[in-house]
This record gives sequence, C-alpha cells and structure tokens, in this order.
Amino acid sequence: MLLRLISPNAPRDNAVEGPANIVVLSGLLIGLVYGAVALLSGFCMLSSLRGWWAEGDGRLVRTYALAIGVSVAATQLLAAAGLVDLGKSIYLQPSFSAPLMFVGGLLFGYGMVMSNGCGSRALVLLGRGNLRSFVVVMVLGIFAMMTLKGLIAPARIAMVQASQTTTTVNSVPALLSALGLSEITARMLAASAVSAALIIFAFGHAPFRKSPGQVAAGFVIGILVASGWFASGYLGADDFNPTPVVSLTFIAPIADALQYVMLSTGSTLNFGIATVGGVLAGSLITALATGRFHLEGYQSPRHMLRSGGGAALMGAGGVMAFGCSIGQGLTGFSTLALASFIAVAGILVGTALGLRGALRVRPLATA
Repeated sequence: MLLRLISPNAPRDNAVEGPANIVVLSGLLIGLVYGAVALLSGFCMLSSLRGWWAEGDGRLVRTYALAIGVSVAATQLLAAAGLVDLGKSIYLQPSFSAPLMFVGGLLFGYGMVMSNGCGSRALVLLGRGNLRSFVVVMVLGIFAMMTLKGLIAPARIAMVQASQTTTTVNSVPALLSALGLSEITARMLAASAVSAALIIFAFGHAPFRKSPGQVAAGFVIGILVASGWFASGYLGADDFNPTPVVSLTFIAPIADALQYVMLSTGSTLNFGIATVGGVLAGSLITALATGRFHLEGYQSPRHMLRSGGGAALMGAGGVMAFGCSIGQGLTGFSTLALASFIAVAGILVGTALGLRGALRVRPLATA
C-alpha cells in the first residue's frame, strides 16, 4: 500500500499527490501510534465500561475520559485558531436524524459486547495474532458497506429522510452562541467546561494517578484525534483538490480498506484506509517486539456465530450512528456536536444492555 503511494510509476487512478499525500501519510503515522498505544494500554471502550460497571476497576474508564478531555481541548483550540474548519466534518452537518443515530449507537454498543470489542480493538488484536478478530473485521466491513452503499442502504436512506432534523444549532458552542455569546467565547467556554470535567474525573481516581502508562495512553490518544483534524483540515487543505476533514474513526474506513485491497484499480488511498493499515502494522510490530504475538481462534461454533453477529450489528449500527466508540466516542465528541452526544448515548445504552440486565450477553461455557 505504501509503495503504491510513493512510487513514481504508480497508475494515475491510484496516485495521491500534494496535500492529499500528506494526509495519507499522516493517517498511516497516526494509525501506527494508535495501534502500538492501544495494544500496550488495552485502550477500549468495552473494557473500560466492563471494568467500571462489572468489576469495580475504574482505571481504564479514566483513560478513556482523559482521551476525550484532551481531544476536546486540543480540537477546539485548533478550531478557535482558525486552523481547522470542523463545520466541514460529517459531525456538524445542518441535518441529521437523531432517532437513527441513537438506534445506530444502540446496535453498535450491543454488537460490541457480543463481539467482545469494537472495530478498532479488533484491528489491534488482529495485529497481535487474534484470528477471531479477523472474522470481526471482515463481517464488520461487509455490513458497513452494505449499509453505506449496498442492500441495506435504501432502508437507511429512507429512515434518514423520514426522521432528519435541520438546525443551525448543531453543537454545544453553537447553542451558547445562540444565547448571545461570541463564537470564540462560546467555543472556549464549552471546551473548557467539558474537558475540565472529564480530566478532573480521570485524575480524581487515585489508582489511575498511580498508573503512568494509562495516563500516557489517554493523553497520546487524545492528541492523535486532534492530529487527525490538523492533518486533514490544515495540512490537507487544497482549494483545487479538497480532501475530507476527518480524524480517527473505523467503521467506514474498515469497509473502504476491504474494498481497496480487493479493487484497488480506480480507487484512491485516503486518511481512513491509511489509518486502518497503520493500526494493524503498529499493533503487529509492537506485539512482535514485546513478545505478545500469538495465534488464537474460536473454541466453539456458537462463539464464532455470536462474534460475527455482533460484528454485523457494529457495521450496520456504526454507519447509522456516523461512527463507532472511537469515531463518535472520541472524534465526534471532540467537535462537541449535538448529534455525537446522541450517538454516544446510544452506544452507552447498548453497551449497558449487553453487560447488565435481562438482555445481557452471557458468557459461553465453551468459549
């Protein structure tokens, strides 16, 4: 993939030039770092919530909270400085379907429990040699593409058209601006309040403060989100060949990556595809260097069926929600978009249903 990117003899329909080249290389580097950090720290929304709700260990959820807090602060500073126009991202569009985003998040959260991890976690574990994650990545990518452009797409589009809302107040800063505050004041006030609350929550936990690896992981991943915005929104800015303003997310990129490796002729590398490749490579290199690489697979057909079913829910639900536990839980949240709050609420409810109560996903005795 990287050789095709830099080779002067690459076909024109696969060539990536100028600012777009920088964006792709940035995505690859960000993915490499994310893959390494996520493998070493166990960074994962499901593990965080399971440890907090079921096992009484709040360290991982504090790592996640710190990552969100840092990503919000850094992203909003970039926007306030005029370096990134977050309004060009998918999260701050004037029209969105709140019911569909919530339901999509719900499906994603429940599927995440069924598959024992989200799409980004599956990529990280695949790099470590977990063959169960290979099934999760494949099924997730197929169902994501089906929901984006395939058999499920017409139903999704019909539901969006029937339930979407158009509003100019699509973020927390916009909401404060509507109350009379200036744009910069509203942005910085909202960012300060949200990021401070999350960072205080993280460092208010003594075991977390005594875990330097988890503290570093939260900080680094938060910065990676802002780095993605900076790479695509500033370094990749080109009036003649504009690139999408994006950052870390994994549902559509996994689908795009699967399509690219099968049908690369006529396709173009982008930030998301490069990030997926980077995460796999970063995890693999780290696993080999630390002796963590080992092959493992399913122990029963039921386990494989449930894991694949969860991946299907994540692929379809993630597209409906415009993102996953990373794409909405970190990247979307960093924009302070109201739609992202709705999607994250759906993910949290879906995860809670899978972990607790009558609908919880029970352990398999043979798994």
